[in-house]
Amino acid sequence: MNENWPFLLLMFAGTFFTGISQVLLKQSAKKEHKSWIFEYLNWRVITAYGIAFTVLFLNTYAYTKVDMKYGAVIDTFSYVFVMVLSYLLLKEKFNKGQLIGNLIIISGVLLYTL
Repeated sequence: MNENWPFLLLMFAGTFFTGISQVLLKQSAKKEHKSWIFEYLNWRVITAYGIAFTVLFLNTYAYTKVDMKYGAVIDTFSYVFVMVLSYLLLKEKFNKGQLIGNLIIISGVLLYTL
């Protein structure tokens, strides 16, 4: 397992960038656009999908080196990152249910890894 840590780190970074991608899509959805085509052809959407496809390909490669069971656990952190990034960048408030849900995710990951 020790020789696979760079790939685990790559997958973990991918979940962070997935969160950034989701925030960019939400920012674009909140903006008023000149026409329907610019809802899809703007820098936020194009960048977000570029990030998403890059993460997809990097995860596909990482899964050749890492057991599937670890990837599924790492992927759950995308929910935590989206909540934190939405709070920091979009100034969104989160409710008690979202906080409890994310704490359950983190607890589950800790229980699984220990």
